[in-house]
Amino acid sequence: MAVYVDDAVHRWRGLRWAHLMADTVDELHAMARRLGIPGRAFQNKASGVHYDIPAHLRPLAIALGTQPLSRHTDRERLRAVIARARAQWQPEPQPPPAN
Repeated sequence: MAVYVDDAVHRWRGLRWAHLMADTVDELHAMARRLGIPGRAFQNKASGVHYDIPAHLRPLAIALGTQPLSRHTDRERLRAVIARARAQWQPEPQPPPAN
């Protein structure tokens, strides 16, 4: 199983943001905790469960074992990761882990 982080290409509130996704929701929450991301930042969306992380956390996520994905060179792999993230969506809100 693995955790992934895509390129930090999305701009919001003056920062660039990346998506943190994983093969399982438990792995996703565990990495978010290691990065110090609060559980309230968990996004349970039909477009895919994920956390948005600021660009400055991407190198730390990679150092902690997250697999980097590039929207430019890893298109097929990124599509598969996004498909898994979409499949993990739960219509009923999942309470994020407390931290």
